[in-house]
Amino acid sequence: MKRRKLLSLITVLVFTGGILGGCGSNSQKTAKSNEKVTIVGSTALQPLVEKAADEYTNNNGGNITVQGGGSGTGLGQVQEGAVQIGNSDIFASQQKGIDAKKLVDHKVAVVGMAPIVNQDVNVKNLTMHQLQDIFTGKITNWKQVGGQDQKIVIVNRAKGSGTRATFESVVLNGKPTVSSQEQDSNGTVQKIVAKTPGAISYIAFSYLNKEGIRALNIDGVRPTNQNVETNKWKIWSYEHMYTKGKPTGATKLFLKYMMSNHVQDKLVKETKYISIHDMKVQKAENGIVTSKK
Repeated sequence: MKRRKLLSLITVLVFTGGILGGCGSNSQKTAKSNEKVTIVGSTALQPLVEKAADEYTNNNGGNITVQGGGSGTGLGQVQEGAVQIGNSDIFASQQKGIDAKKLVDHKVAVVGMAPIVNQDVNVKNLTMHQLQDIFTGKITNWKQVGGQDQKIVIVNRAKGSGTRATFESVVLNGKPTVSSQEQDSNGTVQKIVAKTPGAISYIAFSYLNKEGIRALNIDGVRPTNQNVETNKWKIWSYEHMYTKGKPTGATKLFLKYMMSNHVQDKLVKETKYISIHDMKVQKAENGIVTSKK
């Protein structure tokens, strides 16, 4: 009798412990799922981070929101503590008003950027000097570079755009760009160029191969990932995900996922970025490019 009562008591304790243990596990999972991570900034990096966030939350739960706004916005908001991660095409030290010492840099990929034209423009190649002269206003008609007699319509990125900062650094060498319409995102620029006869602009590789536009070669070099890896194609930048101090919790876990083999070897390439691991060169904050050690 005593033995039967003892067995019953053990059964109750095991069953109760299982319920309590299960409740504890579910509570931890719920807490993790409810921890919100907001990511804002570079529209050049946005497609990759959106895809990674979708896959991550589908597999692990969580609450990750990804928005554009430009590199300047991303850096400003993460510095203020308004978001957990600020995406940027440029180093934080290159952005006015940002104290880079307070931010931690997580380089997650490399992005190439290319000049694009409306598909009806019959020019396929420009020299770097010609490209500079177009954006500084010295060349105003496509016939001046071997094309049709048609006015060149420049579509620029807005100030604060990391894509613009990279383009101006490499192509313009500090010379001021001609006054023109400005747009906030790579996607908007692509659509406007596609609809505007004679238009030219520049976008990240991840937005190429869309209808209505065509990428230009520069000095006979094609805008490809392979050419970026060796700096043969010179318009490129790191894709940074900045945090205010060292990341913790869900932010830390997602950044770790961004550097996983799945993201670096699969998602990065699927979305037309370049893995950090594939680069044969490295670029310093001052823009100097050297062989990767």
